[in-house]
Amino acid sequence: MERIILHSDLNNFFASVEAAENPEYAGNDKFIAVCGLEEDRHGIVLAKNENAKRMGVKTGDTIWQAKQKCPDIIIVSPHFDRYTYYSRLVRDIYLEYTDEVESFGMDECWLDVTHSTSLFGDGKTIAESIRKRVKREIGLTVSIGVSFNKVFAKLCSDMKKPDAVTVIQADDFRDRLWCQKAGNMLGVGRSTARTLERHGIFTIGDIARTPCVYLEKWLGKCGTQLHAYANGLDDSPVEKADLYIKPKSISHGVTCRADLEDRDEVSKVILYLSGDISTKLREQHMLASSVTVGVRDASLMTREYSLRLPTPTRSREAIFKAALEAFSRDYRWLCDVRALTVRVSNLCDDSEPIAFDFFTDTMRADKLERKEMTADMLRKRFGKNALVPASLLGDFKLPHVINKSMLPPGFRG
Repeated sequence: MERIILHSDLNNFFASVEAAENPEYAGNDKFIAVCGLEEDRHGIVLAKNENAKRMGVKTGDTIWQAKQKCPDIIIVSPHFDRYTYYSRLVRDIYLEYTDEVESFGMDECWLDVTHSTSLFGDGKTIAESIRKRVKREIGLTVSIGVSFNKVFAKLCSDMKKPDAVTVIQADDFRDRLWCQKAGNMLGVGRSTARTLERHGIFTIGDIARTPCVYLEKWLGKCGTQLHAYANGLDDSPVEKADLYIKPKSISHGVTCRADLEDRDEVSKVILYLSGDISTKLREQHMLASSVTVGVRDASLMTREYSLRLPTPTRSREAIFKAALEAFSRDYRWLCDVRALTVRVSNLCDDSEPIAFDFFTDTMRADKLERKEMTADMLRKRFGKNALVPASLLGDFKLPHVINKSMLPPGFRG
């Protein structure tokens, strides 16, 4: 039985949500761009509406570049909580048609409706029903691709935008898809596309017709996979909506409002990031054995420094000390620090037995775990700012939104 896979892509998602929430941004004569805060040095275009896109505004443009291309553009700050809310609303509509709904970012999903046709009609009928409901009930538009595998369904959703349904069947994909650029296919990034072009491969059809042995020689296992994709041989399943996949790592990073000039300033940011990661580890019921701190300096050079922990942990204190030690040991201060990321990896389930070394104070570790669990419960009940380390009160160059949130209500320090 041939599968029926849908790929849905919410059009200009961030900008569309802003227009849905704010009538002054709606209308065919408005040029909208959702951009990061300039004062937090995130002043680039994150999303834009169709009008701004037609004027040449691109994701990643700086704000001044966007204004040069489109003088009438309206710059809007992002509201990620609202984007998450709308994403869930749309996802709830998808779940009325199938429980096989796999997210691919906040604004994209695959749906396997193979076993839903007896209730809702064929693939195109289901896609049209979803498209109309999203527009009518939520006020957003969606482009949907319908095909017999995930790779081609995604290709279809990109072929006609906005607010459209495109169908590609198993008997016509060669005529309709092989002429497309190789870079349009899932799995072909910029680097891979350049490698293919160096060997005279420019289209999806070129990939399909190239002997697999050559693609594997140039691209490794990725080449074999791309050959299968181009020939319509993708059999990867659409995962069920309630499937939980344990993460392989957990990370959190920020770009600071101003460069960090000394170890003390760096330690405060690392402490903030470590607390967030510690909480996420407890939520996932996991422990970490490795800590990595990523540093982007003022010259925009990025480096990473890692440290292996003697015992798996999720303690804020242990993660903070390990990250700061890795940073202090290896960072040479040739430039000030612009951005920091803390990542933990080599994760294990907290139900697994742990072998402690002779130097571990297990009683102290147990007390610290209970203290941090209690702090998590208080923050969950009274808000994230109910308990904040004293060293994090005040201004320490975090982005404005985060830094303000660290202050308790009414704080005047």
